[in-house]
Amino acid sequence: MAKNNERNLNVTIKNQEDNKDEVIISISAIMKNLKKYLAIWIVIAIIAGLLTFSLSAIKSFTAKTPAKALVSFTYSGIEQGLDPKGRKFEIESMKNPKVIEKALTEKGLDLKKIEDIRTSLSFDYKIPQEAYDQLTAYNSVMDKATSGSLSAAQAMLDTKYYPTQFTVHFDFGKAGFDRQTGVDFLNTLLKCYGDYFYEEYGFNEPLGTAVKAADYNNYDYAQQVDLFRNSLRTVKTYLDNLAKDDTTTFRSSATGYTFSDLSDYAKTITGIDLDRISSYITVNNVTKDKDSTLAYYNYRIENLKRDKDEYADRLAAIESSIASYEKDVVQVFGNGIDDTEKKQTVHSEQYDTLFKQKTSVETSLAQTKQDIDFYTSRRDALQNNKASSKANVDKVEADIADLSKKVEKLVDLTEQTASDYYENVQFANAYNILVPATKSVGAGLSQAASDSVKAIVIVELLIFVVYLAVAFIAALKSENSKKPVKAGADDDDDDDEDIDLEELVDVIEEEAEKAEKQTNVKKNKKK
Repeated sequence: MAKNNERNLNVTIKNQEDNKDEVIISISAIMKNLKKYLAIWIVIAIIAGLLTFSLSAIKSFTAKTPAKALVSFTYSGIEQGLDPKGRKFEIESMKNPKVIEKALTEKGLDLKKIEDIRTSLSFDYKIPQEAYDQLTAYNSVMDKATSGSLSAAQAMLDTKYYPTQFTVHFDFGKAGFDRQTGVDFLNTLLKCYGDYFYEEYGFNEPLGTAVKAADYNNYDYAQQVDLFRNSLRTVKTYLDNLAKDDTTTFRSSATGYTFSDLSDYAKTITGIDLDRISSYITVNNVTKDKDSTLAYYNYRIENLKRDKDEYADRLAAIESSIASYEKDVVQVFGNGIDDTEKKQTVHSEQYDTLFKQKTSVETSLAQTKQDIDFYTSRRDALQNNKASSKANVDKVEADIADLSKKVEKLVDLTEQTASDYYENVQFANAYNILVPATKSVGAGLSQAASDSVKAIVIVELLIFVVYLAVAFIAALKSENSKKPVKAGADDDDDDDEDIDLEELVDVIEEEAEKAEKQTNVKKNKKK
């Protein structure tokens, strides 16, 4: 008897997805809304930018922000941080009370503000990139230097950068000025500093003061001659130094003279006019007071002897220093072929300075010896002769008056020629106002634009973010407003899916029953 075994096949499909919280986001919908609101965004962005700029402009024009200007110095020596006289350069010299007082006077402002203005001025500078790169390279060489090249590397590190351009800041609000007055004053101050610079370093004022200081009529005739001799010597030395520094053979357009021309003129006055008067005074014993003049000669001779001894001692000391001075030595190592090393002395600034000092002291010593001989001969001649007549005195006074006019003319020509040279050649670009302070509307707008860049960028970014957010939200609403319809369609699909599954289950059950019957039939046959 066959045993009937029943098999049941159950298939359960469970959909765990819940479509009730589904959110639909469409990129195309977002782009569509971005395009839709594009014009509105552009209009709002432009208006917001203009408003931001306007607020910044109002702030710039109403706020008392410091005025500023840019100046530069290009004379020889500024690259070593020196002024034209070889001393340390200080941009703070622009705060000199004389400069500020002159600027205040030109603008008709209260001189009591000098100290307020001094505390309201400040300066800064920036090292150019090429100078920074050079200093960095020198430090790199120093790091890699061996003992043999250490001296050369150290010499490179001695190179320093000194600024040649300075920004001048003037806090006119702190000084008690409005914008227009403050800017006008700063520009006047820069101009007055230029005048001060040329007066300070043009050397003309000290020359005129040294030559014209004494009134020769207050001295005896021999002393008058000495005064003019010293003046002519000072002028000639000044002209010879200028001629030595002048590499352009400068001829002044104001006077028509070169420095060599004027030096020869000074030499002519000394060798002809002055020596003629001096010899006449000596030969004829022209004097206002013989005893007083003899006392003067003796005093001059004693002073000159002391000067001679001082110059002699100084010269000996310099010669001793030169003899014992060792120049800088650079060691040059071999290339491995031999073990010898070579040494070579190189240029030393201190060594050369000693030689210059030696030359100067030798010149002074020789001049002093000549002066001693000159005054000694004068004293001896006056002691051995009687006083001169009234006619001789009148002649000497007339000759000295004529000499005085020639010396004054020489000094005036020298000052004019030197001023022309310093302002148009030597110091042609020594001091320049590259960018003056300005109060123009254009400059104010430029400053406002510069100040408002950051604010405009931030405002525009915020508006752009809002623009994106509005487009996104609008797309989200428009797409999800269609969700109920789609959900209904999805339910129909689910019903169809349920129907198809039931039919599939029935088919599977029928196939299972057929397979079971076939299995039972095969078992019965075997039996």
